[in-house]
Amino acid sequence: MRISIIIPAYNEERYLGRCLDSIAAQLERPYEVFVIDNGSTDKTVKIARSYPFVTLLSEPKKGRVFARNTGFMAATGELLARIDADAILPNDWTQQIAAYYASSAALQTAWTGGPHFYNVRFPRTVSRIYSMLVFGANRLWAGHPTLWGSNMVVPKKMWLAVAASVCHRNDIHEDLDLTIHLHRAGYPIVYRKQPVVQVQLRRVRSNRHELWEYLQWWPRTLRIHGLKTWPLCWLFGDVLIYWITPVFSLTERIARLFGRKPLSEDQL
Repeated sequence: MRISIIIPAYNEERYLGRCLDSIAAQLERPYEVFVIDNGSTDKTVKIARSYPFVTLLSEPKKGRVFARNTGFMAATGELLARIDADAILPNDWTQQIAAYYASSAALQTAWTGGPHFYNVRFPRTVSRIYSMLVFGANRLWAGHPTLWGSNMVVPKKMWLAVAASVCHRNDIHEDLDLTIHLHRAGYPIVYRKQPVVQVQLRRVRSNRHELWEYLQWWPRTLRIHGLKTWPLCWLFGDVLIYWITPVFSLTERIARLFGRKPLSEDQL
């Protein structure tokens, strides 16, 4: 199966090169790679153009959902692999995707995998807790596994079946919205722990107001789709906002207590 990788990008000069390097190192090269520039004002476009295997597209309408849709519609592969610009792929990522979709039954499903956050202390523990909380909570509230935008694959025919109905909003989670539309169209979502993708856990670096606004996207996505579990999601986010920042501050103090160096600029 031909794998098309789609990468929405807005001002990603710090991360995009490492992402594209990890694609170049794949044991099984993807069929095509799209970087969709969403109005960047830094060197994102220049970096994308420096990789011969990248097709650079432009989406002037701001918002990850619009950049994603542009890439999905342009892709000609049978499998649409969506990642973020800060993702660092294991070198067998496309190989594992191809192996999973080797069966005809798998082609009736969308696939998603988990994260490994490389910009936090105790990354393995944090990544496991994140996976348990986020994937577990979403499965409970949505009633089924959910796609995660940094590590997901949707067969092109499934995308085309729901493309006209997905929501075009910048105040909801576009990956969760796509999940709900696929599920209601009769397509199962399969979550697998492997392969994991290295990414940044960016929102924990935000101030409390920005983090709170971001957490509101979660229950809002459920609410606009008529899922009655959205208040539980809102309550969960309300609890998160009060412990997530102190916990990450505590891990930093513990790390320094044991002589660990501060996180570098590349990690932040």
